[in-house]
Amino acid sequence: MDQYPMTPQGLKKLEAELKKLIEVDRPANVKAIEEAREHGDLSENAEYKAAKEEQSLIASRMEYLEDRIARANVIDPTKLSGDRVVFGARVSLEDLNTTEEKTYRIVGEDEADIDVGTISISSPIARGLIGKEVGDQVTIGTPAGPRKFEIVDVEF
Repeated sequence: MDQYPMTPQGLKKLEAELKKLIEVDRPANVKAIEEAREHGDLSENAEYKAAKEEQSLIASRMEYLEDRIARANVIDPTKLSGDRVVFGARVSLEDLNTTEEKTYRIVGEDEADIDVGTISISSPIARGLIGKEVGDQVTIGTPAGPRKFEIVDVEF
């Protein structure tokens, strides 16, 4: 059984989404199905079909979240230290091609959001950084071609 690494905040986010689906979205969907049934002929009832489709999406998402939560391997980055890049680390990199500096935090797949500077542990950049130390230079294959980085700092 595979486990999914995630931060405590990531687990809380998944649990909150599951709770909302169970307590808000699913009951609202049941009500929408009941109302659509009252409109008569179900074979030509677009509202009914849409509500049933939404019901399926809600059930699928709930199943996904329940599975992820059950198999979560929660790693608290505040309890980690050192100069080596591991899950939960905030890594500052210098792009040796452009001298631009970027900072990423390595998190679980469900937590990743490049807009806030978090990248998935399974992303090419994270995979290329794991196990490296401050001062190391790494070449990482990206969709735009290979890029060379130097690890400037590692924080937890």
